[in-house]
Amino acid sequence: MNAAGKKHVAVREPSTRVAAETVAIVGLGYVGIPVAAAAREKGFTVLGYDVDQGKVARIATGVFPFRDAEVETAFRAFPLEATSDARRLADADTVIVAVPTPVDHDSRPDFSPLRTAVETVALHAKPGVLLSIESTVNPGVCEEMLVPLLRSRGRDPDGGNVLLVHCPERVNPGDTRWTIRTIPRVLGGYTDEAAERGLSFYTRLLDASVKRMSSLRAAEAVKMVENAFRDVNIAFVNELAQSFDRLKIDVAEVLDGASTKPFAFLAHFPGCGVGGHCIPVDPHYLIEHALARGFEHRFLKLAREINQAMPRYTVEKLQAVLAASGVQKNGEGVHGVRVALLGLAYKRDVNDLRESPALEVEKILRAEGAVVTAFDPYVPERSSVATLDEALQQAEAIVLATDHTVFRQLMPDDLAGTPVRVIVDGRNCLDHEAFRKARYAITGIGR
Repeated sequence: MNAAGKKHVAVREPSTRVAAETVAIVGLGYVGIPVAAAAREKGFTVLGYDVDQGKVARIATGVFPFRDAEVETAFRAFPLEATSDARRLADADTVIVAVPTPVDHDSRPDFSPLRTAVETVALHAKPGVLLSIESTVNPGVCEEMLVPLLRSRGRDPDGGNVLLVHCPERVNPGDTRWTIRTIPRVLGGYTDEAAERGLSFYTRLLDASVKRMSSLRAAEAVKMVENAFRDVNIAFVNELAQSFDRLKIDVAEVLDGASTKPFAFLAHFPGCGVGGHCIPVDPHYLIEHALARGFEHRFLKLAREINQAMPRYTVEKLQAVLAASGVQKNGEGVHGVRVALLGLAYKRDVNDLRESPALEVEKILRAEGAVVTAFDPYVPERSSVATLDEALQQAEAIVLATDHTVFRQLMPDDLAGTPVRVIVDGRNCLDHEAFRKARYAITGIGR
């Protein structure tokens, strides 16, 4: 019986019962690897599956695929068996699908990785398997796309041949407090049986509560809303920053003042752009899904336009301060200027380049004739030089695009003896007063 509309349990607390079943993780990336490590640590037998044979081979030799100290520690302590042989999925009692759900060059959802993954599970998993979709999807995908796909492969979610649930992933790379195990989750099931089985599994996997939603669609919508919320609020402060630049008001000071209100205000902060696989991507799924049903999300579209334009605005700020400081004449832009681009990853102290605005800043700078030296200590393979000192020694100007700890600690003395005269603080993380006192021309986003 379909669970839509049924009264549901509000919250299920974590269980201390020892796990004794096999879990397969389909998609060994930024979500799949942490889930696999958590499951191994909790005592599940875990099998990792990925179509990328090179990745599987690297995991087999103990090579951790990305930088996250806490997850890597668990990965080392509880080695993962990985395979590209889909037939091994028949060993699993539970299969978690954690493949990417990207957008194409026109910002339209690309469901092909998800469809391929679910079809693979349908062809190889045992009868009665719990199938959990953790990949982010818009409302309706599970019921309108995945259920028909399962049925076309002889899997009937109504008859218990496969128990379908959606438990959208929540991962915050580099966060040691809110980890894959400690972040509360939501879950929706296609049937009551599926939802109960899913709750039983996740309360044993996690050290956090799991809230059961009334339907798959409600669970799907939760992830859309939480990421659209952040995108809209970041767009708001990015627009304020552009306005306040013209009004000669420091947006950082204003936000700090607004934060003294103990209710009804949640600070978000402007910057050179929004990155990662969630915030810049997920709103497009909701926008396109609603548009196909006759509703236009004007607010979400505008937020996306504002945030996507921030790398360009950052370069414009560099052009302005170069002209104001006399490094360049008006109209010369950034052509020929030696720029140290500090940071390539999308967030602090990780090596994740997905949708990173720093890459767009780099692209614009190069296209307009700047001589760019890129440096990111977490992404050495994409850096132009090996050290921060090398980057600074080659630069007249700095654009700080990622607030890595090593960059946040920069002070005027660190630039002594370098040709640097101009700084654009794209993350508003430097001590602007100290740099101005040392006669550097420094600006930020809204500062």
